[in-house]
Amino acid sequence: MEAVLKNLASTVELLAVAAHSGVVEQWDKQTLSRAFHWARYCEHLFSRFHNNSAVRRIMEKQLQLTNQSLQAAIPGYTEVSFSDLPRCQHHLLLGLLNNPKLPSSIMRILFDSKSPADTKHSEYPDVTGLCSHMIQCKSACKVLNPLTDQSAVGADAEVQGVMLMERLGALMSQSSEACRTEHFLDSVLQGCERAAEHFCRVIAAALLTTENSASQTALQDFLMDWLQKKHMLMHMCSALPTTLLMDLAKEHLKFRDAYYDVLKKWASDMEYSISEGEWVQTSTNPTVSFQKLTEHFQALFDTCPSLRDDVEKELNALKISDGDFDVRGLSVWGDLLSHSENNGKIY
Repeated sequence: MEAVLKNLASTVELLAVAAHSGVVEQWDKQTLSRAFHWARYCEHLFSRFHNNSAVRRIMEKQLQLTNQSLQAAIPGYTEVSFSDLPRCQHHLLLGLLNNPKLPSSIMRILFDSKSPADTKHSEYPDVTGLCSHMIQCKSACKVLNPLTDQSAVGADAEVQGVMLMERLGALMSQSSEACRTEHFLDSVLQGCERAAEHFCRVIAAALLTTENSASQTALQDFLMDWLQKKHMLMHMCSALPTTLLMDLAKEHLKFRDAYYDVLKKWASDMEYSISEGEWVQTSTNPTVSFQKLTEHFQALFDTCPSLRDDVEKELNALKISDGDFDVRGLSVWGDLLSHSENNGKIY
């Protein structure tokens, strides 16, 4: 029993290290696997002894002593109770994800979607893709739950968006960690190069998380600033459905203004093709048709009616700078304005 109590205390200390210590910066895949091995060991202890009142009391006493020691040594430490033991791997994972010092190499292991984690059949479990496996399970719950509203971004992207915001919150909890947070986002972007559209949905889900707090707003503003810095907004506006873009425009003034700037950029890159009898883009990647551009403007006006007058004034000023001609095909701004003034709509 002495060895069991020693292992129990050591594992609780491990959970504290994973959640609060900078030591995790030195962790590799083998260290990570051993950590989850010991977390699983504590789950086994609970399964074996939770109905044995005598052994349970001894284990609870050990947990009390270990918690007291850790609370004295680590500010913000949250104690581990006997009832927490059956979810030890979960607590370990959350502790790691909320630790600002967790290196991107470990994040990549946990979120690797190519190699699903096997946590049941080996002494030291393969933790590769553990987060991806958890995302799949949570997504399935959302899809199968008839009481859950259909997500505009998709269940898996919604789960990942929440996890992304939690990770950003952990990194931003240290005021000097802005560069580290940007590096984390850069690594996520790099890892999603072959799934750019899904990445855009994850970002949208993160921006649409509904927790109303000053810290949440600050995180979303930081994410918006990063998107603009990386010139990602143009791709988002092209990849996401218009309804989702309108949800973002309603929720975030900064996104609405940036979205309008993207529409102007698309328009400025257009030239009139005599052979096609239409405005076509010449340099913007990805490309958008003039018809699609007018649909974006119409959706923006329908969602944000107060924006209409200011936009039409700016379009008119840009038309004047092009010569103020009323002939179709001479100014993209004039043609956009003409559509806008036709029955009060862009269509």
